[in-house]
Amino acid sequence: MNDVRRGRLKVYLGAAPGVGKTYRMLDEAQRRASRGADVVVGFVEYHGRPRTRAMCDGLEVVPRLRCGYRGGEFEEMDVDAVLARRPRVAIVDEFAHTNVPGGGRRPKRWQDIEELLAAGIDVITAVNIQHLESLKDVVEKITGVPQHETVPDEIVRRAQQIEFVDIPPEGLRRRMAHGNIYAPEKVDAALANYFRPGNLTALRQLAMLWVADRVDEALLTYRAEHAIGGVWETRERVVVALTGGPEGDTLVRRAARIADRSAGGDLLAVHVARSDGLAAGVSHASLARQRRLVEDLGGTYHSVVGDDVATALVDFSRAENATQLVLGTSRRGRLEQFLTGPGTGETVTALSGDIDVHRVTHERAGRGTLLPSRRRTLSTRRLIAGPVAGLVLPVLLTVVLAQVRGTVNLTSETLLFLLTVVGVACIGGVTSAVIASVTASLLLNYWFIPPIGQFTLDDPNALLALGVFAVVAATVAAVVDRSLRLSRRAARATAEAETMSSLAGSIVRGGQTIPALLERTRETFGMDCAELVDEPPDTHEGATVVPAGPGNHLVLRGRTLSSSERRVLAAFAAHVGSAVERARLAEAAAEVEPVRAADRMRTALLRAVGHDLRTPLAAGWAAVTSLRSSEVRFSAEDREELLTTADESMAKLSRLVDNLLDLSRLEAGALTLNLRPTGLEEVLPAALADVPRVQVHGDLEDMPLVLADPPLLERVIANLAGNADRHTPPGTQVLVTASVLAGRAELRVVDRGPGLPATGRDRVFEPFQRLGDTDNTTGLGLGLALARGLTEAMDGTLTPEDTPGGGLTMVVSLPLAGPTEPVPQPHPRGAQSVGGAT
Repeated sequence: MNDVRRGRLKVYLGAAPGVGKTYRMLDEAQRRASRGADVVVGFVEYHGRPRTRAMCDGLEVVPRLRCGYRGGEFEEMDVDAVLARRPRVAIVDEFAHTNVPGGGRRPKRWQDIEELLAAGIDVITAVNIQHLESLKDVVEKITGVPQHETVPDEIVRRAQQIEFVDIPPEGLRRRMAHGNIYAPEKVDAALANYFRPGNLTALRQLAMLWVADRVDEALLTYRAEHAIGGVWETRERVVVALTGGPEGDTLVRRAARIADRSAGGDLLAVHVARSDGLAAGVSHASLARQRRLVEDLGGTYHSVVGDDVATALVDFSRAENATQLVLGTSRRGRLEQFLTGPGTGETVTALSGDIDVHRVTHERAGRGTLLPSRRRTLSTRRLIAGPVAGLVLPVLLTVVLAQVRGTVNLTSETLLFLLTVVGVACIGGVTSAVIASVTASLLLNYWFIPPIGQFTLDDPNALLALGVFAVVAATVAAVVDRSLRLSRRAARATAEAETMSSLAGSIVRGGQTIPALLERTRETFGMDCAELVDEPPDTHEGATVVPAGPGNHLVLRGRTLSSSERRVLAAFAAHVGSAVERARLAEAAAEVEPVRAADRMRTALLRAVGHDLRTPLAAGWAAVTSLRSSEVRFSAEDREELLTTADESMAKLSRLVDNLLDLSRLEAGALTLNLRPTGLEEVLPAALADVPRVQVHGDLEDMPLVLADPPLLERVIANLAGNADRHTPPGTQVLVTASVLAGRAELRVVDRGPGLPATGRDRVFEPFQRLGDTDNTTGLGLGLALARGLTEAMDGTLTPEDTPGGGLTMVVSLPLAGPTEPVPQPHPRGAQSVGGAT
C-alpha cells in the first residue's frame, strides 16, 4: 500500500448554515458522474430539504451503518463499505461531525476522511466556518451559540482545493423565510437569533478573511517553489522600519493608515538589530512601546539580524511580498550626511526595485549628532577618501600658509600640519595617516624650514620632524582602528542581546509555540527554512545544524552564517530546546491533573460525607432507637412523629446516596439512558411538587416534544428548582418558562436571589460547591453538578444567565424530537441544528 496515490481533498466552506454547500457538492458529483467519473455518496445529510435529496438521484449511495447507543439507533458513514467499494470520488458531508461511540473505528468524521484519502480515494466534503477550531471562540462571541463539533484548521488547510460558498445576508434570510433551510416553526426563532443580519455579516467577513489567508499561504508556497523574487501586488503589505528612536510612533501610525486604505491590508513592523544604520541610538523602551502600538493596530512585529541595514530591510520586504516600505527621514544633519555619505533611506530606495518606498518626515529629522558615530566602521567611501585626503589636504594647507608667510611662525605651521595628519588618520585609518605624514613632512621641509625651496634631509631637525609626524600619525590611526573594532564588537553584542531579549520576551509572554519559534528563528537569520529534528541530516551541505536540547537538533537551510551569527543561533536553539522541554512538562502535568482533580474530589467528598450523610443518619437512628426503647411509653402522636422523622431522614439519605451514585456513573460514562419523545407537561408537575414557591409561565401543551429521558429530566428540573427556591427571597416565586429557539427547546428556571459574579459561574457546577448559599449546612452541593451532567448526557446544555433586575437564570436546552428531525447524537453538541445545517 506504500505506492498508493493519496487522494485529493476538496472542501466546500460556508459562512453559515443554508448557504448551499451540500447542494453545490452534490451538483459537482452529478457533473463528474455525467463525464464518466466513478462517484459514490458516502454520507450526505439532507436536513429535510427535498431539493437537496433530489440532487442524489442517479448517484450511487453507499448504505449507512446503523448502530445503537444508550437505547437509541443512529446512522453513520460505513467507512469499510466505502473502502471495499473503492470509488474514484466519495461525497462525504459534515466534515466536523462526531461519530457515535461504536459507530466507526474513529471518533471524528474528518479522521474517517483521512483514511479514505490514504487509500487513494478523492473526497469532496463540506464544513461551516464556525466548525474551524481556531474560530470556535470568535463565533461563539458573535452568535452566542457554543460550537462543540470542530475540525483542526490544519486539516482543512491541507485540502488541495477550498471553494468558498457565499450568499449575501439578506439573500440567506430570504431563503430562510421561504422555508428552504428550516421547518416553518423554526424560522422565526432562527431569524431573531442566529440569523440576524449583523451575525451573518460578521460570519461572512470572518470566512472571507480565513479563505484569504489560505490563498496567501498558497501564493507564498508557489513563489518559494518557483524562486520568484519579484513583488506580486495581490494585496497591500506595508512594512515599517523601526529604529527605536522617538520617531517610531509617527511611522507606525502613518504605515497603519496606508495599510487601512485597502481592505485586508497587512501591517508589519521590523527592527534590524545591528551595529549600523537604523540600529544606531536604539532605545529598548521605545521599541517595546512601539511594538505594543503595532500589535494594538492589528499588525505584527519582527526583529531580524543583518550586516547591512538597507539590504536586510529589502530582503525582509521581498520575503514577505511587501508592496510598500515606510522609512523615516534621516536624523543626521547635512554635515554628517556629507561626511558619511548616503544613508539607509537612499540605499533602500536604490535597492527597493518594485517596492514603493515612503520617506516620512518627523520632528527629529536632521537633528542627529554632528560627528559620525563611533559605532560606524570604515566605509568604502572613507577607504578611498582617506588616501586622497592624505595627498590633497597637506597641499591645500601649504597653499594657504604660503599666502600668509611671515604672519605665522614655524611652530604654528608645524602644529597645523600635525592637525591635518590627525584629521586624515581619523578619516582613512593607518594607510591614509602614513601617506599624509610623509606628504606633510616633505612639504613642511621644502616650503617652511630654512633653507626654503630645497630639501634638507641631512638636517637632524628635519629627520626628527619627519619621524614625529610618522609616529603621531601611526599612533592616532592605531587608536582610531582600535576604537572602531571595540565599538563594532560592543555594537554587535548589543544587537545580539537585543535580539535575544526580544525572543525571551515573546517566550515569557507565552505567545510562542514551537512552530512559531522556528518561524521566528528562520525570519531573524534570513534563512529559507528552519526545522526541529530528532536526528541531524546526513549531509550538512547548505544546512546549519545546532543542538537544541537532549535528542533535538535545529536545522536551518539557506545562506552561510558568520561565526557571530552562529553564537546567536546557539542561544536561539537553547530557547527552542527549552520550549520543547516545557511542552513535554506541560503534557506530563496535564496527565497528572486528572489524578489531582480526583484526589480533590475525594477529599471534598470525605469532608461532605462527614457531615451531610451523618446528619440524616443520626436523626433516623435516634428516632428508631427511641421507638425500640422499652423504658419510655410514647403516645400515638409521639410515635407518629418519630416514625415521620425516621422516614424523612431515610428518604433524605437515599436521595444523597442516589446523587452520589449518579454522579459517579456520569463520570465513569456508565449512566444508562432511555431517550424518547417527552412532553414537558408530563415532567414538570412531578419535578416541581416539592417546591412550594413556583410559577409556570406559558402553555406547556403547545410545546413540541423533546428527546429526553423523563426520570432524568425530572431530576434535573427538580434540582434546579430546589436550588432556585433556596436563593429566592421571601415574598417572591421561582419562575419556570419554556420556548423553542433554533430547533431546540429551552427551559428557564428563574430566581430573584443575589445572583453570581461571572468569575464564579464555572465553579457553581463543580461537585461539593455551595456558592452563595445562605445555609451551607445542608446538602452535599451536588445538585447543579448532577443537573449539568444529566443534561449533557441527554445531548443538552445547561448554562447560567443573569436575570434582568437581579438573580440567576438556569437555561436547559434540549433537542426537539419531531418526526422529521434526525436523531441527535449522544455527545453534547450545543446547537446541532445550526451547526449541522448546510
